[in-house]
Amino acid sequence: MEKEKYVPEIKSALRSRSVVVPEVIYRASGIKILGTRIKSLLFSTDVAIIKNNNANSIIAVYPFTPQLSITHAILEVASVPVFVGVGGGLTSGPRSIQIALQAELLGAYGVVVNAPTKNEVIREMKSVIDIPIVATVASLEDDYLGKLDAGVSILNVSGGHNTSEMVMEIRSRVGKEVPIIATGGPTDASILSTIDAGANAITYTPPSSSDIFTDVMKTYRNLY
Repeated sequence: MEKEKYVPEIKSALRSRSVVVPEVIYRASGIKILGTRIKSLLFSTDVAIIKNNNANSIIAVYPFTPQLSITHAILEVASVPVFVGVGGGLTSGPRSIQIALQAELLGAYGVVVNAPTKNEVIREMKSVIDIPIVATVASLEDDYLGKLDAGVSILNVSGGHNTSEMVMEIRSRVGKEVPIIATGGPTDASILSTIDAGANAITYTPPSSSDIFTDVMKTYRNLY
């Protein structure tokens, strides 16, 4: 039986309060993207949290029309690869494609398109940019096979409590070669279930800054 390797760890007194992704995520195989192996993606647009975490990468998708000023700010503070949302729902067509190209030029590792994105938009986007296109899949009714054919490199499965079942079904249809990112859920057991279903990398949603501050203030109050 192979012994577990000891990993020396160096910590900082000033940076001890950071967001730590669940250790169980690192049982995933990972996805090698542009030479970097990624197993964990932190789902956030909060620049303070993006600067203070141990995830392999950042997935920055938000429910507003994509803006390059936001993309630029996130890329400025992130010390790991960033995958940025470029629309596909409210914002689509030529505008999404232009945003995707600008995101690449700013240094994004990949772009994320929303579930409603049409295959023809993905096909044209693929002809313009050189970084991976990540397509969000929210339902098994989504034409994810058509999106892969149009030029998507990675599927991002986000199906709530049905995610692990969706990953299992998608994996059975696309084979082992297609990279799959998926939301892991709130517990180690749910994360492991998603990995066992076939996810190569896991998206982790961190606590909000206000939640972290609540705990900090409790500690401060106990000082008096």
